[in-house]
Amino acid sequence: MVLLIGLTALPMFAQAIEDNIEIHGFLLGNFSGRINGQRPGGDVSSAFLLAEERLRLDLSAWSESIDASARFKGDLVHDALTNEFAIDLREAYADYSTGDFDFRLGRQIATWGVGDLLFVNDVFTKDWVSFLSGRPLEYLKIGVDGIRTRYSSDRVNAELFVIPFFEPDHLPTSERFSFVDPYAEIPARMEITPAISPANTELAVRLYRKIAELDLSVYVYRGFWRTPSLRPDRFISPTQVTAFYPPLSVYGMSAQGKAFSGILSFEAGYYDSRNDKDGNDPELPDSQFRFLLGYQRQLWQDASLGVQYYTEIMEDHSAYRDTLSPGFPAQKEYRDVVTLRIDQLLEHQTWKLSLMCFYSPADNDYLLQPQVSYQISDALAATVGANVFGGQRNWTAFGRYANDSNVYLSVRLDF
Repeated sequence: MVLLIGLTALPMFAQAIEDNIEIHGFLLGNFSGRINGQRPGGDVSSAFLLAEERLRLDLSAWSESIDASARFKGDLVHDALTNEFAIDLREAYADYSTGDFDFRLGRQIATWGVGDLLFVNDVFTKDWVSFLSGRPLEYLKIGVDGIRTRYSSDRVNAELFVIPFFEPDHLPTSERFSFVDPYAEIPARMEITPAISPANTELAVRLYRKIAELDLSVYVYRGFWRTPSLRPDRFISPTQVTAFYPPLSVYGMSAQGKAFSGILSFEAGYYDSRNDKDGNDPELPDSQFRFLLGYQRQLWQDASLGVQYYTEIMEDHSAYRDTLSPGFPAQKEYRDVVTLRIDQLLEHQTWKLSLMCFYSPADNDYLLQPQVSYQISDALAATVGANVFGGQRNWTAFGRYANDSNVYLSVRLDF
């Protein structure tokens, strides 16, 4: 609905825009195949995770008589694995500024926090299928339909998101990925998303300013977990599983500034699982604390290094263990992840060599993401990379995708 309102607002600027219109786009081919050649057991039985072509249209328009603009960004997608076409509407919004306030209405990409592919206070929808299968990084974020209001002043800046329509994270399924599903033998599945109502409208607030060369932010979010909880109709021999999204509130902060010849970052958040205050409901996620410490610096010309340490601490772990269903693996009270990123540009920045590594000491699993990109011309670019998963157990965050390690190729032609 908000998206439709945003699109209908575009004609408001038509007379003022006149010739202030830009149209860009690209053709993109994404192809990703498993290293081991295995095939999942779903309807899409292929050694490929991705085989798709995209046609992007990016249209921008603005007014010189009033401080207003509009943007449309969408893809026409052909999935070669299913031979189906689809529309992927990335963004469609209208902007208006007046005094100290900026307003944005429609579908928009939102990014908060200071982490590099580790998220504490960035609670907005993400596409983990894209991230794990080799699509360009921009496809990790999914646009949200809502209203953003931004206030700027010398004392404090503020940002408010109002999101009436809940959109969950896009997660891998057994249709294309080969991972252990504890309910794989149960064909009857149901998903319940929060109903559209004023009470279920998501609210996200950010207050931020710079103090003594330090960028500080405070975050508050009230909405829902974006990864589903699963509820079987009975614990012994279930016949149906229901996926649902419990209520969630997040309270956090971040700080980032120069230190030790580089950039030092810190972020913290408390995830309040509002319907499981005591941690004794095995079907609901427990409340938890999340912390992130990061550091990045330039090594030499056109080379950079980044490291991060991230941890999650379950608040009521003993109650969680006491109520865990028999046969299900137990999450640890502390889960941590260490990351390392190295980037190198070569040949007048036409080549980019990149390596991103994730390792969890708690779970003893990992994800390695090497990548090589080459800007062949001003319009043509190609990227080759890999996602290599591993771990001791087949149910941890990275270990569960050990059979889905893949290499990918992306070719992009801009126009």
